[in-house]
Amino acid sequence: MARGKIQLKRIENPVHRQVTFCKRRAGLLKKAKELSVLCDAEIGIFIFSAQGKLYELATKGTMQGLIEKYMKCSSGDQADDEAKEAQILDTKEEIKMLKNEIELLQNGLRYMLGGGAGTMTLDELHVFEKHLEFWIYHIRSTKMEIMFQEIQLLQNKEGILKAANNYLQEMIEDQTGITNIAPMITPYPLTKQNEIFQT
Repeated sequence: MARGKIQLKRIENPVHRQVTFCKRRAGLLKKAKELSVLCDAEIGIFIFSAQGKLYELATKGTMQGLIEKYMKCSSGDQADDEAKEAQILDTKEEIKMLKNEIELLQNGLRYMLGGGAGTMTLDELHVFEKHLEFWIYHIRSTKMEIMFQEIQLLQNKEGILKAANNYLQEMIEDQTGITNIAPMITPYPLTKQNEIFQT
């Protein structure tokens, strides 16, 4: 004989309610223990009766240990959520700031090219001036860095040419036996270097 579907509503008869509570509580705790054994899960259950009596189950360890673990996980998730929200807000603020900066720079370029004469306020002109000063500083720094690298390259080439000149002078001295020859100065640069003198 099949059981009929039970309506889920409060049982009015207090005796039937207590019997149902005891049976279902025992069934719930039994299922929790089975789930813990079968799946190696940590389960903690609190049950308060209508009279306020506490029934609890901690399948592994103590209930206090499970609560501490839960608090760590939930506070960690909350901290992660707050960090993500803060990162999203920071990103939105950065996007807004960059859009404003792009708009300001576009207005400044239009103003410089004569297409938007009289459209910028004094504050916008001050901000645009600061941007221009920053760009000029950045361009000059980059230019100085490139020039320094070129100077280093030329100094390296000078060292190679001096070494080549010394080597050739020693060869002439060895072949002819003549010393104290003034180094030759040619107005034409060397286009190819001997493999011996390349570094």
